[in-house]
Amino acid sequence: MTENKTLCFPASADSVPTSLGQEDHVSMGSISGRKLHQVIGNVEYILAIELLYAAQAMDFRRPLRSTPVLEALHAYVREKVTFAKKDRIFANDIAALHAIIADGSFVATATAAAKANGIDLNGPYHQQFQLS
Repeated sequence: MTENKTLCFPASADSVPTSLGQEDHVSMGSISGRKLHQVIGNVEYILAIELLYAAQAMDFRRPLRSTPVLEALHAYVREKVTFAKKDRIFANDIAALHAIIADGSFVATATAAAKANGIDLNGPYHQQFQLS
């Protein structure tokens, strides 16, 4: 997260004069684009870690159940990463979850589960979180 804060510092604040000082600023758009790409990649990893923890938390709360969409997502996560019965190195788990976030299949799973359960993800707030 701290790295993202640093990357979000405006590239325009680091403008440099060119042409012997005749031009007083240079577009930093390409640098901003590179920084944005890096921030997005970092956020995908942050989300993967949060997803790992959320799945573990849901398992600790069993036999309680959540919404159909969250249950479908939990099942999808568990296809990729097993429940952690004891401490282990989570690098491979995080990489697997990063992959489903980055390739869009996590969102596709949520969309399919919502559609199968007649839930409009763009609908009213109360509809999105109805328990079955």
